[in-house]
Amino acid sequence: MRIVHLLVYVCLFISTAAQDFPRTDIDPIRLADDLYGVQDQDLNYEELYENLLQLLSRPLDLNKVAAEELRFLKILSEEQITSFLEYRDNNGKLLSIYELQAVPLLDIETILKIAPLVKVKDPASTLDASFWNRVKSEGDNYFMIRYERTLQSPSGFTAEADSVQKFRGSPDKVYLRFRSSTPGDYSAGFTAEKDPGETISWSQRRHYYGFDYLSLHFQIQNKGRLKNLVVGDFQSQFAQGVMLGGAFGTGKGSETILTCRRSNIGLMPYTSVNEAGYLRGVGATVELTPNVDMTAFYSRAKRDANLEADTLSETVVSSFQSSGLHRNVPELTKRKTVVDQNAALVVQYKLRQIDAGLMYNIVNFNVDVERRRTPYNQFAFEGKTQQNVGAYVNCTFQNVAFFSEFARSLKKGTALTAGILLGASTKLDIAVLYRNFSRNFYSFYSNAFAENSITQNEKGIYWGWKYRFNHRLGLSGYVDFFDFPWLKYRGYSPSDGHEWLLRCSYQPTKKVLMFVQVREESRHRNTGENTITFPTNQGQKVNYWIGLEYGLRQKLKMKTRAQFSRYKFNAQTSRGMTLLQDISANIGKIQLTARYAITDTDDYDNRQYVYENDVWLAYSMPAYSGVSTRRMLLIEYKVNRFLSLWLRFASTRFPDEEKIGSGPDTINTNIKNDVKFQLRITF
Repeated sequence: MRIVHLLVYVCLFISTAAQDFPRTDIDPIRLADDLYGVQDQDLNYEELYENLLQLLSRPLDLNKVAAEELRFLKILSEEQITSFLEYRDNNGKLLSIYELQAVPLLDIETILKIAPLVKVKDPASTLDASFWNRVKSEGDNYFMIRYERTLQSPSGFTAEADSVQKFRGSPDKVYLRFRSSTPGDYSAGFTAEKDPGETISWSQRRHYYGFDYLSLHFQIQNKGRLKNLVVGDFQSQFAQGVMLGGAFGTGKGSETILTCRRSNIGLMPYTSVNEAGYLRGVGATVELTPNVDMTAFYSRAKRDANLEADTLSETVVSSFQSSGLHRNVPELTKRKTVVDQNAALVVQYKLRQIDAGLMYNIVNFNVDVERRRTPYNQFAFEGKTQQNVGAYVNCTFQNVAFFSEFARSLKKGTALTAGILLGASTKLDIAVLYRNFSRNFYSFYSNAFAENSITQNEKGIYWGWKYRFNHRLGLSGYVDFFDFPWLKYRGYSPSDGHEWLLRCSYQPTKKVLMFVQVREESRHRNTGENTITFPTNQGQKVNYWIGLEYGLRQKLKMKTRAQFSRYKFNAQTSRGMTLLQDISANIGKIQLTARYAITDTDDYDNRQYVYENDVWLAYSMPAYSGVSTRRMLLIEYKVNRFLSLWLRFASTRFPDEEKIGSGPDTINTNIKNDVKFQLRITF
């Protein structure tokens, strides 16, 4: 009987989806816009986008996927996740992806969104398969090489540059990656990168092994009681990211409900090129009982930092560096100067819809941290060792999901975040989140939902909502009130502020999407007056987005967008705008994407962030500013099922400027041209 039902679902799905197989109906650009709609926040968008694209290339098995992995997709509501898990528990393993139509609360639009990210695997095909056979038959295996270069030479490469500022390496950027993986089974790979100006050399004393940055990892999962084992470079994401958070927090954006809750997904391999946020060592998750898991990890990594002598002539860390650039003498002297040892223990209890845990984390540096004194950093971390303890509770009951985390820095401050996701009706979803981070709470690896980039010195309450009039028309928004009890960077007084967003989207057909979005943010900032009292004033920024995406015929897509902003501060108003047109065409094995954009901003406060199409696994979010024109052309050529090529050219012209950039990055012309080439081999 279930087979008969499945055949009916297939026929209905095909007719509803207009005979388009769902796995081809995926647009990572639109997904990125939904998740990262407000793109001028202090987040590592390249890492977030890479995690998203990794999901697209490695669909999750619906018969093995856990609730937290589904939450990480940021597509399904809590009600829908619960409905799917109950359906799987009651009916057993799914026979096909088309069976999703039988899951209560999953409508056809949601199924079309999630279909490219999931799969249903035939268990008989791999029941007795050896590891190497699984690698060959199931693995997502690829090798990739990327080359980039700015055609105009910055002053750091020229003969006129002094010996201290002169870049030591070539102006080429080279990136290599290999990965072989199957979700829920194994993952192995390496990533290597040389930034422009860096050298390729071999020096064990200076920790150079060819490329300036080299990352490796190996992971196995679900081997009896051993649920997860990662060796090499990895990242952690537990609870709401207050204590232990990786690159998974998406901040505030167009998706106003699902992004405020972090996914409790544990340890994952680290494959990005951000040289400041990874863990390096070993981590494992072991099942103690059917309801209790224990996770432990140890990391020892060298960090970039500025070392200085204190009043006792001892070496201390005055600041950490996160740029990852090691091109000239000042940057090389900060390279891998501090040893960061990090260890954690997490015990998790799961029973039906309850997920709770206890956490302990200790971070130790081989030298003391002693920040340079400024008015706002009086409560910054100092010393060698930092210890945090914490607990979290998540539970779901029918259409209500509660999530929370509490943490404490031993002998210091506390941090609390708690929220509720509510399915008020089939059309209305609501999210409420409260956070309270003490000014002396310290966490070096956090990504909790916050206005600041760190979980410190902040109180706030967020309310988000989403209303669907029908499957075509939707209205969403949020309001966030926050205050900073102590001074902060560029705001030398206790202050408060607010932020709100309103978005209306209309999708009359599958190929047409229109939206209007408004966002306002109000925060205090130093006025810049040179006085002892450091006066502050309220700054108000308003952004407007108008967008239209539409398909012409089957293989031609267009995107038109207008962005405007206004910033008021100290009784003065400045403005900015960007108008852009994208066009994308599929011509056989070739896909072409082009952009033309014009920008006019009065100052950097009105810079405009717009996502640009890039080569696979690369994320481009340039800050459009000044008076400029931008042109971009991206060519993708799929030679065959094993080989793909990309070529990208981007050019920015500033007609009112004589040079671009500053310091050793200065280009003595008003045009900047960038080229990028990428080759990917899958096997």
